[in-house]
Amino acid sequence: MSYHQRLSLLILVDSAIVLTSIFFSRFLLEADLHVITLPLVVSSITLLLSHHVFSMIYKLYKKAWEYASIGELVCIFKAITLSVVSAAFIQEIIVQDIYVRLLAVTWMLHILLIGGSRFCWRIVRDIYIKKDVNKKRTLIVGAGSAGMMVVRQLIKSHDAELLPVAFIDDNTNIQHLDILGVPVVGGIDQIEKAVADLHIDNIVIAIPSLGKKELNNIFRECAKTSAKTQILPMLEDIVTGKLSVNQFRDVQVEDLLGREPIELDIDSISEYITQKRVLVTGAGGSIGSEICRQITRFNPSQLILLGHGENSIYSIEMELRDRCGLTDIKFMTEIADIQDSVKMMSIMNKYRPHVVYHAAAHKHVPLMERNPEEAVKNNVIGTMNVAKAASKFGVGTFVMISTDKAVNPTSVMGATKRLAEMIIQHMDKSSETKFVAVRFGNVLGSRGSVIPRFKQQIEKGGPVSVTHPDMIRYFMTIPEASRLVIQAGALARGGEVFVLDMGDPVKIVDLAKNLIKLSGNSVDDIEIVFTGVRPGEKLFEELLQVNEIEEQQVYPKIYIGKSADLYIEEIRKMINNYSTLDGVILREQLLNLANGNMITTSKKLISIG
Repeated sequence: MSYHQRLSLLILVDSAIVLTSIFFSRFLLEADLHVITLPLVVSSITLLLSHHVFSMIYKLYKKAWEYASIGELVCIFKAITLSVVSAAFIQEIIVQDIYVRLLAVTWMLHILLIGGSRFCWRIVRDIYIKKDVNKKRTLIVGAGSAGMMVVRQLIKSHDAELLPVAFIDDNTNIQHLDILGVPVVGGIDQIEKAVADLHIDNIVIAIPSLGKKELNNIFRECAKTSAKTQILPMLEDIVTGKLSVNQFRDVQVEDLLGREPIELDIDSISEYITQKRVLVTGAGGSIGSEICRQITRFNPSQLILLGHGENSIYSIEMELRDRCGLTDIKFMTEIADIQDSVKMMSIMNKYRPHVVYHAAAHKHVPLMERNPEEAVKNNVIGTMNVAKAASKFGVGTFVMISTDKAVNPTSVMGATKRLAEMIIQHMDKSSETKFVAVRFGNVLGSRGSVIPRFKQQIEKGGPVSVTHPDMIRYFMTIPEASRLVIQAGALARGGEVFVLDMGDPVKIVDLAKNLIKLSGNSVDDIEIVFTGVRPGEKLFEELLQVNEIEEQQVYPKIYIGKSADLYIEEIRKMINNYSTLDGVILREQLLNLANGNMITTSKKLISIG
């Protein structure tokens, strides 16, 4: 039906209702249809005309009545009341009298018939939707404004695959009530029972203000069921039109870390990055590329992308150019190996960066156990090369990315990263450059991390391999890690090791179970097998050594480690001799040196405490 046909039909129906209301009211009061007086005719004409006028004013002829709610009812009330008041005003002018009883009964009939004629469209539509057996029965967690918005949108959309069946909400004042025709069946602890009793296929979490810990608690309850769990998009994505209310996203493992993400101090970061030259080593890697993305928000004058792999550097360059096409940021690329000290000097001299983020490193624990000499070349010598070049050519701030595996290391990778920390802390004592390190745990989604591996195994139908049932790790997201690195540069005074408060550590086996459930499977469908702890691995990781712990946060969720003792002469000897050592002996020396256990007469202890 076209708009004009619909308008004509509504005007015709309303005209019949208006005239029926006033004449039937007269019949109820007088019981005599033959008593048609001039005032009655004038009142009828006035009521009819004023009804159409106020209906136009309140847009009653433009509303989609199949989606009518309280707002539309209020508009009907206003239009009819003003129409009756207009009729009363004309009666007073013409006959100097107002037929109060007649107008009162007319007003009531008018509202009843107009409201009924409109809302019957909504009733018919609701009945049609509730009989659609092809829709997935859905439980909405959260009966607040967002939850009601979700239900209203699902009811409104013919194409929606989900049928709202019930709400879950911890607010006891609304439990056992109906909201938009959907019952509130209980609190969070009733999710498992509600899914079983109501034959729920999907669960939608619709609480935008939900914190990470609360979301984790809700997901634990949802995970006890076989229903697929999804979550409402961020409100800013809905408001900006990127996503609609009914475009739910799957719950990601990042949502379940149990803490709120770190927020940046925009002013302090802008001060040292905006319109400055910034160089990122390992710019094509998971962390390096995300650092580059975050940095572009602060409009540096030049961003130098340095990496060893041409494909990864090309990819991040193209992505940043597309993203920042309208800005005046100059993107420069350098394909280089940080083990090449001459090349590092040349690049630093060429660009003279104000800030360097050193993200290039070998990070795979098992691989470095088998190739300790490569770990030394890249993580230790490579860091020294970049740091020396930065110091020589006047870099203002040098931020090195380290790892929690550098604390009391048991692996070659952790030991070499601890030695790299010692090198830059030592250099900070004699250089104008501020050298700092940033230490964090496992990064979700980074290349070679456990999450992509688990996902691949789940896609193949399992089994999912976990090293040990008691293995625990600290986790953070790639954006979190990158923000910490950038914020550390703003906090840097020189020589610090910054550590992110990553909340409670997570059991790897629990992470595997969550991923299996998030993928729509159950732990009965996909087996988890334990393969044993690999060489160099610990069951748990620490963020700081006992003598490094500084209890007070220097920034929300960021701690700073106390300065430690450095064994620089021993590191230099190891660098000079590592290529002549057997792999087993080299590994032993690295671990002893990183843990401060190499006691020799030639050792020179340099304390920065």
